[in-house]
Amino acid sequence: MGLLQPESGLLFWMTLAFGVVFIVLARYGFPIIVKAIESRKEYIDSSLDAAREAEQKCATLEARSREIVNEAEVRRNEILREADNERKQILSDARQKAESEGECLLEKARRQAESERAAILDDAKHEIATLAVAITERMLREELRDRDAQTQLASRLMEELDPKNRKTWTPD
Repeated sequence: MGLLQPESGLLFWMTLAFGVVFIVLARYGFPIIVKAIESRKEYIDSSLDAAREAEQKCATLEARSREIVNEAEVRRNEILREADNERKQILSDARQKAESEGECLLEKARRQAESERAAILDDAKHEIATLAVAITERMLREELRDRDAQTQLASRLMEELDPKNRKTWTPD
């Protein structure tokens, strides 16, 4: 026979060998291969599920982190706003306190100036009165050396001091 036509015995033994190998493989090899392929498929499926789960967790964590960042920004803005309000309040209180203390110091200075002015006026009045008394005493000594002049002066003063005849004093 030729190259292209096999003999029937060879064909029989090849078929028999193929059948034995196929039966052995079908009985023992294919279940192990199928089991390995299925376990690999399950491992890949579980890995894909885990990856999806991890991706969802990452998305959730990312959303949560954005939420936390937003909350932090809101809180920061709130704290800054409170700090600004507190700064304004402190400045306002300090201004009011400074104004009230300034007014108090001005009032104290006015009272002190008024009391000093009154003391100066009292001192000036006292000096003027002392000078007037000294001048009057010298004038009266000169004028009243005799008894008649003293008597006339006393009566005239009594008339001036009398409430019925009270007149304003006019120099003679």
